[in-house]
Amino acid sequence: MITLLPGDGIGPEVTTAAQRILQEVASRYGHAFEFSEQLIGGAAMDETGNPLPDATIVSCERSDAVFLGAVGGPKWSDPNATVRPEQGLLGLRLRLGVYANLRPVKVLDALMGSSPLKGEIIQGVNLVVVRELTGGIYFGEKTRDESSASDLCTYHTVEIERIVRVAALRLDPERGRYLVHDAD
Repeated sequence: MITLLPGDGIGPEVTTAAQRILQEVASRYGHAFEFSEQLIGGAAMDETGNPLPDATIVSCERSDAVFLGAVGGPKWSDPNATVRPEQGLLGLRLRLGVYANLRPVKVLDALMGSSPLKGEIIQGVNLVVVRELTGGIYFGEKTRDESSASDLCTYHTVEIERIVRVAALRLDPERGRYLVHDAD
């Protein structure tokens, strides 16, 4: 089963397109996909008052994959709100243990002239930025009073070790997939 979390903004368009593509793959190659659409973010707040309803968590935990569109938008952007759409996303990351974000960076020759950087600087760039998602900046203790504010960015050893393991991946060009380097 695949849980679809359209969420807010462009999210419903993205997840609808992803579902159509998977249905086409299924049709062409004899696969079958079962989908469960659930609420998250602002849409979930509007419907249930909770940015991450229990039904969404249950569906995601039972699924083989989760497609998340987007959360948040101007409608829910009150900085003083005690409940915000992104709390759904952050809660889902914690619950599912989704701690690594992979952001590939590759400069396409056809778009070289569109970059604000000089072509000779960015030519051949092909890398992956690995970002940690469940510690430090996202979940550190935050305080605020009339005269000060703090936002702790604390990481535990296990969080650092696991993100370094993900960052130690390399692409095997012959197979077109990532391999983990064994440090032991």
